[in-house]
Amino acid sequence: MHWQGLPLSMLLPIGAIATLAIVGLYFLRLHRRTVPVPFVKLWERVLRDEDASRLFSRIKRLLSLLLQLAILALLLLALADPRSSSAGAEGRHFVVLVDASASMQATDVADEGAKRTRLDEAKEEVRRMVQGLGGSDRMLIAQVDAHVTPLSSFTSDVTELTRALDRLVATDTRADLHGALRFAGDVLQGLPSPEIVLVSDGALSLPSENEVSLGDAKLGFVPIGKRGRNVAIVELTARRYPLDRDRYEVMLELFNAGSEAEEVELRLLGDGNVIDVTRLRLEARERLPRFYPNLTGAREELMAVVKVADGTQDDLPADDRAHARLPEVKRARVLCVTEGNTYLEAALLLASYLDVTYVTPDEYAAVEGRFDVTIFDGVTPEVNEGSGNLLYLDPEGPHAPLGVGEPTLANVGFDRIDKKSPLLRWTSIEDAFVAKARKLSPRPGDQVVGASERGPLLVTGTREGKRFVALGFHPKDSDLPLRVAWPVFMLNTLNDLAAEDSDFLSSYRTGEVWHVPVPSDAERVIAIDPSGTERHVPVQDGRAVLFGSRAGIHTLTDESRSLQLRFAANLADPEESSIEPVTSLTIAGRNAEPAPSFDGSSRKEPWVWLLIAAILLGSIEWFTFHRRVTV
Repeated sequence: MHWQGLPLSMLLPIGAIATLAIVGLYFLRLHRRTVPVPFVKLWERVLRDEDASRLFSRIKRLLSLLLQLAILALLLLALADPRSSSAGAEGRHFVVLVDASASMQATDVADEGAKRTRLDEAKEEVRRMVQGLGGSDRMLIAQVDAHVTPLSSFTSDVTELTRALDRLVATDTRADLHGALRFAGDVLQGLPSPEIVLVSDGALSLPSENEVSLGDAKLGFVPIGKRGRNVAIVELTARRYPLDRDRYEVMLELFNAGSEAEEVELRLLGDGNVIDVTRLRLEARERLPRFYPNLTGAREELMAVVKVADGTQDDLPADDRAHARLPEVKRARVLCVTEGNTYLEAALLLASYLDVTYVTPDEYAAVEGRFDVTIFDGVTPEVNEGSGNLLYLDPEGPHAPLGVGEPTLANVGFDRIDKKSPLLRWTSIEDAFVAKARKLSPRPGDQVVGASERGPLLVTGTREGKRFVALGFHPKDSDLPLRVAWPVFMLNTLNDLAAEDSDFLSSYRTGEVWHVPVPSDAERVIAIDPSGTERHVPVQDGRAVLFGSRAGIHTLTDESRSLQLRFAANLADPEESSIEPVTSLTIAGRNAEPAPSFDGSSRKEPWVWLLIAAILLGSIEWFTFHRRVTV
């Protein structure tokens, strides 16, 4: 026998003081007041009857005292919470890992018309475990998604464990099983009878024996889920054409995660308006990309929605839609440093979304403002801070981005070109004739886009964070301006150099740390997720830093609500969209066993019964006293 409540060192003084108080009150209750009465002869018979029953009266009054002392003893035992030694030795320590990843939002466990998810089923399974815990068992419940979050301490308190279950919420991320098992191993280290119970549908990345060590802990698995019919959008990106910002292109990818072919309907919406509707057939496990070029009709947001064509619902609604944001429509600012070049000016007139500023080489040093692209026409000055990316036509001198020599190449052409380069798209620049050119000397990391047999003529690369394109001859020294390739080359180059900020993402992926650019000097901003939940997030180097766990449209704002920056996030995880449930797992080289028994037969709480007994005895004592049985 051992005590799990108050120690004996505290109970003995409490019991002694309470016993003395009860006995003292008992004797005070026996003291009677003397009252003189007349006609003694009339009371002699009564006194004789009383003498005859005095012994019985004393026994009754002693019974009242014994009942009070018994009540005190029961209360003291309840405070001590006595347990048998065998019950203490059999106590187990459980870490229950509940999968709360995106796949646990699947509705395949729901009855007809019910809104029940796999996570709801998992909660019921764990609730049965909690109700069946033994009196000496201890349990810790942890939520497993992209992180591991303990929701309770090691306890056998049913109320605390039930509250922990109520805090379980599925997220739009995958589950970090590696981290969860390491967490469970750490908290179970040194505890007797350790057991890990995983409650999941099995849509997990399983660790190997070298990645995770389970030690002496037993491993149990509670499978969740019935089927795995699911069609998902696993990719959605969009970008505007830099020189025609009213138009954009969209790339998305569909994935049939089920084991049977599906007829689906795919809708593309821009700002809530339908842009395109397509019916497709996806074979089992097929991934199908779709490309939409030259689209119009959306200014801010795009959304793709896929559904099964027969009108039924697949088992995971979380990946049936995806969102994307389009960057703000703005004109590309181009600075042209030239002494005058009609061919160049004519090519720049072809692009309606160019805002071109012309300056002479002498005026360049005093130019203020920021530009997306600067064109140096036959000059190579020191580059200003706000010049953006750079296009050099016939560079020379110490400020050239790469080594150049005197015009030593004569009567050459483009013998070798990189046909995959966006600079040469839709051109036949290999037909151009160059009377004289400089031999360019690219640095390591630069890309030679076009070259003659005697040296490079067109090179691109990066210098001090700025991209550049260098043409090793002046267009006037060739027949290139007389060809269609000249304006196409110029538009391709500006299109590439004036492309949207590479930091802009049309959509983010959940389960990652997001660095979202914000036009604010604040040290922190308020992030509002698609459910409307707000939280403060820090701003570092002009970017809001937050972990993404929800798919949909998010908003960043400040305390004054003057900033309203919206961005999109999607699940975009084929592995998480593969929701076919499994019934057995092999983790770290060990086969997971069925969940241990939780029948509650070993859950004995003696203090509860002792308290009930004390209440019953107290009721008996009160009743007998007021009925004058024990008086």
